[in-house]
Formats: sequence, structure tokens, C-alpha cells
Amino acid sequence: MSDFNNIVYEVENGRARITLNRPEKLNALSFDLLYELHEAMWEADDNQDVHCVILRGAGRAFSAGYDLGGTPATYSTSRVKSATSDGNYRGGRMVDDDAWQMERTQRFRMAIFDMHKPVIAQVHGYCLAGGTDVATLCDMIICEDDARFGFPPARDLGALPNQMWLYHVGPQWAKRLMLTGDSITGKEAEEIGLVLKSVPKDHLENEVEALANRLALIDPDLLSANKRIIQQGLELMGARTLQRMAVENDVRGHNAKAALTWGQRVAEKGLKDTLLERDGKFGDGRAKVRGPELRDANGYLVED
Repeated sequence: MSDFNNIVYEVENGRARITLNRPEKLNALSFDLLYELHEAMWEADDNQDVHCVILRGAGRAFSAGYDLGGTPATYSTSRVKSATSDGNYRGGRMVDDDAWQMERTQRFRMAIFDMHKPVIAQVHGYCLAGGTDVATLCDMIICEDDARFGFPPARDLGALPNQMWLYHVGPQWAKRLMLTGDSITGKEAEEIGLVLKSVPKDHLENEVEALANRLALIDPDLLSANKRIIQQGLELMGARTLQRMAVENDVRGHNAKAALTWGQRVAEKGLKDTLLERDGKFGDGRAKVRGPELRDANGYLVED
């Protein structure tokens, strides 16, 4: 597939580079972007010239989260039909509708976990909410020291629909970050094992490319064999099953009082003030009112 609209796909020197390409929205994850990411991952996996994939973001961030600016119906494209044969959409708030929609996008993300070849996440700037859902499925994460990792929507929008944190950082740090919605820097992420390595901003690309150079020296069939036995080990530890359970648990989270009243609060106060009210009291950089040009796709304030 060559007609991607939301990502940039290129193959060079034994690697595929997949770049999330919605920089004006800090690479917010729309339905279309996730679908294209899924297709690009499997295209790279099928290409015998590719030894590994580098996943990165254009502009100022890796990804600031899911795109909250539409409904499943508006995300659909001519290539992806979200309607049933009689034209009805599964866009209601019934428990099964909710789970069905999230499972569909999870299937797109899980290509990273299921594909044979290794994927390196190259993380700079914000890696929040849905951005972490994508990054933590990658085989190795290398980030800049000042990157920001976290899942702020855990404060009022639900539980995490993707749960690889436990396997990266263990139960205590997973609880510490998920129960508060707090974010950490790239350097802190390295210290707790969330990422493989954190480096100064100017060294990030060279660090990732150097690792890709080493992988390019290895027979891709051997890379696949060694990745897959580790993935199978994770599956024996319940990793893949837990992802399915995480979606269903998020449905439970969507029925918490804070989540049920979120839409009403946004309608009354607007998205900006609702998020400021939620996040400002945590003191994590969102207490000042800024212009819309300094907000990410989820309405979070972006530091200068």
C-alpha cells in the first residue's frame, strides 16, 4: 500500500521507517491513522528487505493521545467500513458497543505485538494516553531525556484500554502511574524500565539508527525467531489475554461517575476548562490558560 494519508512509510538500508504524520495535532491517533499503521506494519513484515521497523512521530511529539475530535462513523474511510450491511453503526453506549469499538482499534495496534520483525519506538516530546498504548507494544523504546510518558485520562475518562505497563515496569510502578495519571520524563522512564534507553535530544535519531544498523546485520528469519519466542513467553504470562481484558475493564471504567459526567462537564465548561480543572490541581504543567495553538489533540496544554 502506498497511498497512506496519516503516516509516512519508507524502506531503506534494511529498515522500514513509519512516521506518524499528523504534526498539527501532535500525531493524535485517529481511526484512520491506526488502520494505516496496522497496514504498514504488516507490509514491512512481509518485505524481505526489512530487518526491523522504526516507529516515530513527525513534528513536536511522538503522539499526544487519541483523537477525541470525532465519532467512529466519522473516522471511517472508503477503505474501512464501520457500518453494518443495513447501514447501522455500532456507536451507542451499550457495554457491548463500547467494547466492540475499542476492540476494533486494539486489533490495529496489536499488529506491533504480533508481527514477526522487531519494532523500535523512537520517542520524543509527548507520549501520552494512546501514544503509550502504541509505544509500549513496541519491542524496544528509545527516547529523549525530556520526553513525557503518562496516561492523564486515567484521572476521569476510564481505565487503560491497553495494558503493557505491567510487563515493562512491574505492578508497583504500573499502579503508581495509572492510579494518579501522573507523567514521567524519558530519563525517569529509563530508570523504572519503561524504556530501553534515554538519551539527549540531539542523540536520539543516531541512537535509534545505530541499533537498527546492528539489527540489519542479522538474518531477518533469525530476528523473527528470537522475537517470537519472547512474545510467546509474554503470552504465557498472559500478556495478550490481558490486552483483551483491558478493553473490557475500560468499559467498566467508562461507567464510573467521573467518566459518566465528563461529557456533561465538557458541554457546560468546554474541553479546555474541563481539562484544566482536572489536571491543574495535580500541578503537572496544565494550570495556566494558553491559546489553542499550544494545545495537543486532547486539549492538554503543551509546554513552550
